[in-house]
Amino acid sequence: MTSTDTSETALSSPAPGAAADRRRWFALAIVMTAAFMDLVDVTIVNIAIPSIQRDAGATFGQIQWITAGYALAFAAGLITGGRLGDIHGRKRLFLLGITGFTIASALCGFAVNPEMLVASRILQGAMAAMMVPQVLSIVHATFPAHERGKVFGLFGAIVGLGAVSGPLLGALLTEWNLFGLEWRPIFLINLPVGVVALILGRRFITESKAPRALKLDIVGVALVTLGLLMLLYPLTRGRELDWPLWGYVCMAGSLVVFGALVAYEKRKSARDGSPLVELSLFKVKSFAAGIAVQTVFGIALGIFFLVWTLYMQTGLGWSALRAGLTGVPFSIAVSAAAGMSVQLLVPRFGRKVLQAGALLMALGVLLYIWESDRYGMSIASWQMALPLVVMGAGMGFIVAPLTDAVLSEVPREHAGSASGLINTVQQMGNALGLGLVSVVFFGEIGDDLTLGQVGPAFVNAFQHALGWVAVVMAVIFLVMFALPKRPAQHVEGAEDETVAQDQVQDRKAELVG
Repeated sequence: MTSTDTSETALSSPAPGAAADRRRWFALAIVMTAAFMDLVDVTIVNIAIPSIQRDAGATFGQIQWITAGYALAFAAGLITGGRLGDIHGRKRLFLLGITGFTIASALCGFAVNPEMLVASRILQGAMAAMMVPQVLSIVHATFPAHERGKVFGLFGAIVGLGAVSGPLLGALLTEWNLFGLEWRPIFLINLPVGVVALILGRRFITESKAPRALKLDIVGVALVTLGLLMLLYPLTRGRELDWPLWGYVCMAGSLVVFGALVAYEKRKSARDGSPLVELSLFKVKSFAAGIAVQTVFGIALGIFFLVWTLYMQTGLGWSALRAGLTGVPFSIAVSAAAGMSVQLLVPRFGRKVLQAGALLMALGVLLYIWESDRYGMSIASWQMALPLVVMGAGMGFIVAPLTDAVLSEVPREHAGSASGLINTVQQMGNALGLGLVSVVFFGEIGDDLTLGQVGPAFVNAFQHALGWVAVVMAVIFLVMFALPKRPAQHVEGAEDETVAQDQVQDRKAELVG
């Protein structure tokens, strides 16, 4: 037996002991570090986008794909990554994922052109989809049931910390221009962290597998990915190419692909019971409504976070550091409202808390539009604080309790599939929102602008895009009437892990866009 086998046996053994206790807490620190690295990598990129555009000469379409490509690859691979861990071992897939994520980060940092950066970001998203689903599965296998609540609480703290520190770290690394590398250190910072996590993970993380893992649905993943690409690529490139006919044909063809996906999943479910998408879940009204909310919410956030960054840095001419600091009240409001909603408000008021969150977000967006119009190019960071706090509070009221509301009427045997699907559609919505930026934001900006016209054009486009976000939040408010009046507060037993993982992933995606 090797030393690694010995450590795995010790970790999986129920026998107590100080050494075994220390080892599992080391394992927790490792997987939490990896989750934090993934979260920060998402948030850190948004704030550095204008620097990437200037230094690398990226087009608006390429800028969108730097963010949307990651979200698309992450969404398409989430369910597959989780199932690969169940089949082949969570430790093995975690280590493969973190290795690939580190290599992809290096490729991003040393990208020689925008095309290489986009491809590397897509690879990074695919590796994150392999790594992230294993994190809480490893926790579940390493810690006894009575300790998991405390551990899952730590993940919530990590999410909040990443939401605040990611933009600030990105702003600082961009401002400092270390070794003249401009934006590249935002990716290269992952290298030492990834190497250390890989070395320690091999030693301290225990191996685990699912006793009865579902089979892979590779055809389902391929159809989902193809359909999304056929929809997103024309949306992203359409404006630059003057909306060619093939773009419209491609987008229409995506509906055919999604139809083929539904037909295939029905046959797959009847044949071996392991489809990528459990279609029977959509017969549950609250789940179908919740999926619609998650998707549309992801679209709104995908639009907002990208145009917000471009508005502050390109439109108003602010530095990355000033833009990062401006967003701090928003992140704090999200974290505070999320904790309040779960602990105090939802048990008393139920669904009304989520609907209040949608209305608060819409109100915050309208306040932002009003202030942006009133103050124009002379708007100050402190003047943005009020709409950002209102928006953040609204988001917090939605993010934390939404998962339980969606899952509350789902049959117990499908809780895992439902949780994975919620994560996936959130990421897909985010990718779609990023693609729609071409229409609702860049479509409002004229070509061949003079230097003096750039700022006002970006301000006007920002207000136009936020108008669409406000409309989306009103739609979400109406769809929420289909959610249960009193969402379940907890899903017992085997679903603890999937629900907790879903909450962490939802909060991460919605906090950072």
